[in-house]
Amino acid sequence: MTLESTSRIFVAGHRGLVGSAISRKLTATGYVNLLERDRAALDLCDRGAVDRFFEAERPEFVFIAAAKVGGIHANDTQPAAFLYENLMIQSNIIDSAYRHGVEKLLFLGSSCIYPKFADQPIKEEYLLTGELEPTNECYAIAKIAGLKMCAAYRRQYGFNAVSLMPTNIYGPHDNFDLETSHVIPALIRKAHEAKINRADSMEVWGTGSPRR
Repeated sequence: MTLESTSRIFVAGHRGLVGSAISRKLTATGYVNLLERDRAALDLCDRGAVDRFFEAERPEFVFIAAAKVGGIHANDTQPAAFLYENLMIQSNIIDSAYRHGVEKLLFLGSSCIYPKFADQPIKEEYLLTGELEPTNECYAIAKIAGLKMCAAYRRQYGFNAVSLMPTNIYGPHDNFDLETSHVIPALIRKAHEAKINRADSMEVWGTGSPRR
């Protein structure tokens, strides 16, 4: 199992913050056979469509960077959508990847899978040792399910699926919508607009006590 320059690589979520960064890096490094589909071309919540894609394209390596994501407000007001869509996306991809002989799959999770009151710095073994942050609990539960699905497919079927938990990612192609963005892009936008408008202050949510 070697990732060659001509390997067929499916980057799910290639237009998002993380997926686009993965695609740019792979292209810059010399990989020439990236399989990329936007939402209009491939609905990852549609099991049949995902399975047909894997049957036709036969990817050898898969990055799952696709997800329904958002900040505190979006998570708090759309819990069912965050739970359902993320469960469907990752379940469809992981199962189809296994059944169609993908050599290796990388699932991108989230740091919010850890307990709300976990000791700092957070250690890997703290997973499932306490209650989750209520405002994004459904998103976290979906991501935990994805992590466990990868582990279960590895254990039962020997499928080479691994999980990675990135933390507070930001950068090019981020979401700066104040209704749906994460904390860092939201703060960047607020600071930018305050500067442009010559404001004396800007509003920051919370008490100031949380640690990052």
